[in-house]
Amino acid sequence: MKLASFFVGNAQRPDPDFPLAPVPAEARRGILSIGTVLLGFTFFYATMYAGAAVGAAYRFWPDLHVVLACGSAVLGLYVALLAAVGARTGLTTVLLARRAFGDWGSRGVDLLLGGTQLGWFGVTVALMARPFTQWLAEAGLDVSWADRRVMVAMCLLWALAHTATAFFGYRGMEMLSFVAVPMILGLGCLMSVRAFADAEAQLGGITHVVPQHTMVFSTAMTMIVGTFASGGTQAPNWARFARGPAAGFWATLLAFCAGNGLMLWFGAVGGAVYGEPDFAAVLKLQGFLGLGLLLLALNVWTTNDNAAYSVGVAGSSLLRYPRKRPFILVCGAVGFLIAISGGSEMVMGWMTIMGIAIPPVGGVLLADHLVCRHRPALDVRQRFCWPGLAAYAAGLAAAIAGQALALGIPPLNGILVAALVHALLTRGHGRPGVR
Repeated sequence: MKLASFFVGNAQRPDPDFPLAPVPAEARRGILSIGTVLLGFTFFYATMYAGAAVGAAYRFWPDLHVVLACGSAVLGLYVALLAAVGARTGLTTVLLARRAFGDWGSRGVDLLLGGTQLGWFGVTVALMARPFTQWLAEAGLDVSWADRRVMVAMCLLWALAHTATAFFGYRGMEMLSFVAVPMILGLGCLMSVRAFADAEAQLGGITHVVPQHTMVFSTAMTMIVGTFASGGTQAPNWARFARGPAAGFWATLLAFCAGNGLMLWFGAVGGAVYGEPDFAAVLKLQGFLGLGLLLLALNVWTTNDNAAYSVGVAGSSLLRYPRKRPFILVCGAVGFLIAISGGSEMVMGWMTIMGIAIPPVGGVLLADHLVCRHRPALDVRQRFCWPGLAAYAAGLAAAIAGQALALGIPPLNGILVAALVHALLTRGHGRPGVR
């Protein structure tokens, strides 16, 4: 009975992460804790590929740095504003959705955010397991990704690891981030120093690298903002632990500008000097195979446990069950099945889906906070809040149109249109009626 309670949780005892209630004052944390957890979240494997793609189209100095700074600032400001709302209310993204979408309407948001993060968890486990297996083989171990048993074992190992820190909630992710973030930053600096030295010896300096193609500014911004607009929409899940809106805002802004910006920059450096955006792979090329393996593990782990945590709070909200652990365990199990079913082949497709479908939710939440802040944040008198639902549909249509027609920045299109439509409809109807 005690074992079952440990894994599933006792519904009569409060969850230390408060998935269905505001985080109380005594459980709040400082900027260092919030910023470190969010830095680990933004240290994301795929962001480096966007950095390399943008870096190949611009001269390293100053053009590339201007583009990276602009893109990171836009993304950071959007996420930081959402984080401030989360810190002010103490609520997760899915709980903030209840007032904006209604008690029943918000369950669609629970399914959207929980479902996409569950799929992403499985895709990322496979993304981690495959190169890790290949690198172990290069280190001399008798393993092969083609061996079904090895592939299953490796996916199981990382599904368990990524689930474990999320299972212990904010505290588990905080402990991992305090270890991983300094190590990732140190390894990134090591890679960069060596890359600059190699560029000086082989190319006369990285500033002499000639861009391989052209890319208009709007396309570059789309790639930069799109890499983490979906994940950033869930920043309130962790920023709600901040001691106040200002702490949540600045911790998130700095984490996203620095963390996401550094991943883009590392990808641009590796792509320019070695033709390899993944700086874990660059470390391997530089002769640091062991450090590359360590970096690969930490880089993916600090992001993917956040995905499992998001599934936990979304599942708790969907079923109104006051503990998240059962849903985190479901995420680990289903994610493992996705991984062994070829999840590594779905990375770009899943990123596109999340980048289009999720950001409009954030636009609705920001507008709702501004227009309806006189009402309690957990106001669930409405079953469906039609202005919020209509605004999301408009934002989704704008994001899809932007993607199809290459207009603007699709995730940002969705955010702005959703926010504007929600504000107009809500002000036009006064207080949305109950349905």
